[in-house]
Amino acid sequence: MTNKQDGTALLVMDVQNGIVERFISDSSTLQPFHDAVEAARKHGIPVLFIRVAFSSNYAEIGPYNKSFSQIAKRKDMTITDYATQIHDAVKPQEDETIITKYRVSAFAGSTLDVVLRANRIHKLILCGIATSGVVLSTVREAADQDYELTVLEDACLDADPEVHRVLTQKVFPRQAEVLTVADWSQSL
Repeated sequence: MTNKQDGTALLVMDVQNGIVERFISDSSTLQPFHDAVEAARKHGIPVLFIRVAFSSNYAEIGPYNKSFSQIAKRKDMTITDYATQIHDAVKPQEDETIITKYRVSAFAGSTLDVVLRANRIHKLILCGIATSGVVLSTVREAADQDYELTVLEDACLDADPEVHRVLTQKVFPRQAEVLTVADWSQSL
């Protein structure tokens, strides 16, 4: 994993087919995600793709987990399912890492922390779907682990625009820098 921007990585979280289809009406909605990935690649910043997926028997999902137990009933989020593959708008290159997680946070049940520490990454640039899901959970956990954080405000989506606004304008700035993709790209 080459890293020209010493210690920095872009995390593209839950931008996978099954989630994207629930949040966008046209492909232009994913343009900021695409732009962030291209900016990172151009400047030698590793791009890590985080997805949520489960084994074929859904052994990772307990019966008391209110949201994930519904996934086990639907049986549509295994590692090989279309729904868990990274969306073509941000398609990973062959040498880019895809990390599978089993809960909302990018760290929960995944190898993310091991990969970050092995590559001496201490600064995370975050984008993802949903702002109130993976982004919020990952910001909180990464801040608790002392990572330096930037959230790309326009490369985050949420079903509720007001929740997105409150998180990006009031909550995230307590633990992360919040920038647009354009502003972040210009700072590189």
